[in-house]
Amino acid sequence: MGLTVLMNAGPWLPVPPPGYGGIENVVATLVPELRRLGVRVVLASTADATLPVDELLSVFPDGQFGALQRPYNQVCGISHAHLNGVVRALRERDDIDLVHDHVEAVGLAVLTAMGPGSGPALHTLHWDLGKHPDLYGYLDGGDRVRVNGVSAAQLARAPQALRDHAVGHVHLATPLAVAADRRPPVEKSDHLVILGRITPGKGQHVGARLAHQAGFDLVLAGPVGPYLRPEELAAAGPEADQNPDVRYWREQVAPLVDGDRVRWVGMVAGGARDELVAAARASLFPLCWEEPGGTAVIESLALGTPVLAIGRGCLPELIEHGRTGLLAEDEEGLADLVREVGRLDERDCRREASRRFTPATMAQRYVELYDRVRRSATRPVDPYPVDPSVDPSPVRA
Repeated sequence: MGLTVLMNAGPWLPVPPPGYGGIENVVATLVPELRRLGVRVVLASTADATLPVDELLSVFPDGQFGALQRPYNQVCGISHAHLNGVVRALRERDDIDLVHDHVEAVGLAVLTAMGPGSGPALHTLHWDLGKHPDLYGYLDGGDRVRVNGVSAAQLARAPQALRDHAVGHVHLATPLAVAADRRPPVEKSDHLVILGRITPGKGQHVGARLAHQAGFDLVLAGPVGPYLRPEELAAAGPEADQNPDVRYWREQVAPLVDGDRVRWVGMVAGGARDELVAAARASLFPLCWEEPGGTAVIESLALGTPVLAIGRGCLPELIEHGRTGLLAEDEEGLADLVREVGRLDERDCRREASRRFTPATMAQRYVELYDRVRRSATRPVDPYPVDPSVDPSPVRA
């Protein structure tokens, strides 16, 4: 193919991440398939990234995730330092055909500010687009900087200026979807599971409350802020309360976690995560926000576990109600659906995952978007052209 893409994953976690890491997991899923399609990938991540790529660029030796939710004036330079390294590389070399950026807000702002003398860029939007209204509402990337969503519902909620720069959406993918339709069934246990970072939008407090009210066992699996395991959070000092996810956990979730009906097992990764989800009666998504992408949703389908969710954001795009999951309008409706989940067939879940959510499907879609972005971009113009008739040596008095 002869295409070289600078894949900017950011400074927060290595690629692949050691466990939780939404964006980094997306990049780790996408890059191998792009390389199989002949795309040369230069990865901008941390120095401890282990994903096989053609070249690694880094500013930080390891991930800065522990600082991510500290006060802005303490950490605002982290993303900027990383982007400074990316811009320096783009200025010093001429082999990058396109930048594929995944760094929230700062990536888009910096790539846009580089101006018409720079090459084309695609910025993937992984988050709630109600954030950053001043950036998104007045965005002007010209024909050079484009964006894509991770669902149609996400882009539908975007400010008009952001939609004007959009080239479409690409649903997320999981390696678990490869040959999922040929995976043997797993014996189910009685528990439901909520997989993901414990944060207000994911609604763990709603799920825990429903577990007590409706009488089902619930396992919460995911980190609380930078704390991956219960013992880490228990040992944390008063400074931990500066993290909004820790405050949410302590004030709204922890009082409902009794170790029996509702358990928190911390971050679960790899085979242990797969076993936990595959054995669950259902994955629960009691959403309190407009979910943009839903990685945990497609992972659940690939593992043969139907989804019970409040149908917000991308969920109606990912789930076929009555076949691969059950969608409710609100918390009360979700409680009623718990009793109906047994009528869903896990084989339908795995078939849908293998049809729609494989890494190869995602990579092919991105290659199409890369071509579209490059064709729509204006021809790069050097803002400081060199006149060959002028002696470049400095003038001396």
